[in-house]
Amino acid sequence: MQTIEKMQGRRIVIVPTYNEAENILRLAGGIAKADSGLHLLVMDDNSPDGTAQIALKAFAEKPEFANFRVIVRSGKRGLGRAYVEGFLTALEEGYERIIQMDADLSHDPTRLTALLEATENSDVAIGSRYCPGGSVENWAYSRILLSRFACRYVHAVARIPIADVTAGYRCWSSKALRAIQVETIQSDGYSFQVEMAHRAIQAGMSITEVPICFTDRVHGKSKISRKVLLESFVLPWRLRFHPWKPTTMTSVFRSSH
Repeated sequence: MQTIEKMQGRRIVIVPTYNEAENILRLAGGIAKADSGLHLLVMDDNSPDGTAQIALKAFAEKPEFANFRVIVRSGKRGLGRAYVEGFLTALEEGYERIIQMDADLSHDPTRLTALLEATENSDVAIGSRYCPGGSVENWAYSRILLSRFACRYVHAVARIPIADVTAGYRCWSSKALRAIQVETIQSDGYSFQVEMAHRAIQAGMSITEVPICFTDRVHGKSKISRKVLLESFVLPWRLRFHPWKPTTMTSVFRSSH
C-alpha cells in the first residue's frame, strides 16, 4: 500500500502566529507526532512575546522538528496576508498538499491525516465543526450561536454551500490554490476563509467537509478586531453581486462523515 506522501507528494502545514509563545511548541509537537513526513512553516508577525524566537530555537535543536521553519514578517500584517505569503512560498517550493491551521490548539493535529486522506479524492478538505460528526468544546453558548449565525448568514447571502464556511482548518491541493489565484486575495480574518471557499467553488474545485472537534484556546487571547467583524459582514454581499469568476466549470461539493 502506498503511503499518503507517495500518493500526494510533499506536504506542508502553514501556521500564522502572533503572540502564541504558550502554544507554538505544543502545536509543533502535535504535528510531528501526527505525521513525521509533514513540514511546517510558521508565519510570525514579529510577535512581541517571542513566539518566533522560541520556535526557531526548538526547531534548530530537536530532530523531530528538522523540517520545521519560521518566517518572521515585519510587524502585524494580518492573518490573510500571512496565509497568502505562506501559500505562495509552498507553491514555489513544489508542495502538493498545503494545510492551514490555527496556532492556538483549537485545531486538533490528530485530524491532519483525515484531511490529507480526504484530498485523495477532492481538491479541498475542510475540517468542519458543523457537518455531521463535527462538534465544538469549551465555547460559551452565545459564541456558538454567533458562529452558527455567521455561517448561515454567509449561506443566505453569498450562497456558499459549505456547512462550516468560516472554518480555518483546511487542506488544499496545489491545483486548487493555483486555480483560485490565491495571490490576489486581500481579505482578512473570517472573510479570508469565506473568500477562499467562494473562489474554490467558482473555480470548480471539489470540496469535502471532514468532521472535527473544535476546542477553544486555553492560552493566549483571540485577535478578532472590529475591522475584521465589519469586513465579514460586508464581504458576502460583494461576493453575491460581484462574484469572482475565473472559469465556467461547475463545483463538485461532497460531505465526508
